[in-house]
This record gives sequence, C-alpha cells and structure tokens, in this order.
Amino acid sequence: MFKASLRSAVYQAEKKLQRLRFPSAPANLPILLGISFPKSGTHLLDQILLGFANVAPYAKRLHSFYAEYEGESGKKREPQQALDWLDSLRPRDIASAHLFARPEAVARVCSPKFAPYFIFRDPRDVVVSHVFYVTDMEARHVHHDYYQSLPDFNARLKISILGRPDARVEFPNIAARFEPYLGWLDHKEVLTLHFEDLIHRRESTLLSIMDHLLSRVPLPTSRQLILASLEASINPTKSPTFRSGKTGEWRKHFTDEHREIFKDVAGDLLVKLGYEKGGEW
Repeated sequence: MFKASLRSAVYQAEKKLQRLRFPSAPANLPILLGISFPKSGTHLLDQILLGFANVAPYAKRLHSFYAEYEGESGKKREPQQALDWLDSLRPRDIASAHLFARPEAVARVCSPKFAPYFIFRDPRDVVVSHVFYVTDMEARHVHHDYYQSLPDFNARLKISILGRPDARVEFPNIAARFEPYLGWLDHKEVLTLHFEDLIHRRESTLLSIMDHLLSRVPLPTSRQLILASLEASINPTKSPTFRSGKTGEWRKHFTDEHREIFKDVAGDLLVKLGYEKGGEW
C-alpha cells in the first residue's frame, strides 16, 4: 500500500513539473489511450504516445495498464472493473489497455475526455507471436506449462489458433478472441492502426497519430518537432514482444493444416481487418 501511494505521489509530482515545462499548452489535454489487441504492438504504441510528453505537458510514464484477463491466473475481469479503471484516468494521463469494446466502455472512450487509438495486427502473425511469447518469454503465463508440454511448435500453433475450450480458464479461438475488440473499428473517435503500417509506412502513420490529437486540441509546438519526438520515442529493444520487426512471418510457420483450421475458425475476420479480400490465401 505504501509503495502504491509513493508511486502515485511521484507520478502526480512529475505531471506538475510537466505542466511547468509547457505553461502555454492547454491544461485540460485529453487522456491518450492506447487500446491494443494482445501481441499486436502494445509496447510500440505506448512508446509513441509517451513521445508526446516531450512536446506537451503529458505524463512522462504510463498512468497504468489494464487487461481484460489477469496475467498469471488468466481469470476474466468483471466489466465494471474496466469502467472503474477508465474513470480513474485524468487529463494529461497516458494509459494503455487490452480493452473490450463494450457499450459502456465505448461511451466513455469516445468522449472529449479521451484521444483513443486502437492497434491490431494480422491475426495470423498474432497466433505465431503468441506461441513464442507463452512458450519462451513468459514463464508465469497461465498456459506456459501446457505449451511446454506439447511436442513441437506445430502443435502449439494449433492451440493458439483453436484455443483451449476445455481449459479451466477461458481461452477461445482466435476469431472469438478478436470479436470483443471489433467494435472499436466502428467509431470515428478512435484512430485504428495496423501494426504493419508502423513498420512499413511509419512516417505517414505517425502523422495520423499526431493529427488525431491535434484535431482535438492545438499544441504550441511545430508539427515537425512533434513528429520528430514521436519517431525518437520508438525503441523496439524495450518491447518484450517485438521480436524481429518483420511482418508476414506466419508464412514461415503455417502448414497447409494450419491454414485450413485458421480459415475454419476465423471466417471473414481477415477481410474485416483489411488483410485479405477473400478466403483464397
């Protein structure tokens, strides 16, 4: 309890110092909220949003991170917990979340209080990244021991696609995991970002991220300086899930069987997200 209170006090002091650094900037800046689908560039988006702290009185660190599932237990949180977390945020905070697009959450996030962003990635690359993460990178993950018990990568990839319907903790197939996030695509207040665009079309994507905030509130800083700050904030080595900075890696790992089971469970998900025009891939 003492450590939490101390962290909060330090955080608030840092925000006050930031306000003194930029006295001419608006005091009531919206909350920068990075919403992400897991294994889709969460840390990369966090870094970029924190880049605004170099040109405006935003917090220099994340206020907090929220996930719909508890990390080690895999237990699903109650919807009210997400709303309470959103209500805890204040102007000039920067926060990050794996947040479902429930109507109550959407109503809060799509208000003037927030400048929200939603990043996602090709679901085929997501399931590959998930295998590496659960098996090799996060020993405390609720599915780590199970993945370790499987005979090889191919078997683990099947599970990341199909889920574990009989497990004691909820882990649905890849389409069902994406479904609660799809509602963010339907709201113009939320800037949707493909992870791949931050790799292959970085400058234009950073411009979109910058303009999404500037369309809500002007900053007394040149566009060139803001853009340079966002670019300079990117450090892939500090992202535990940013393994190679490459896209389309699923082609190296999917067998014909993986393709078929993915198509069976995902339906038109790839079309909805803009990664394919049909089922022939």
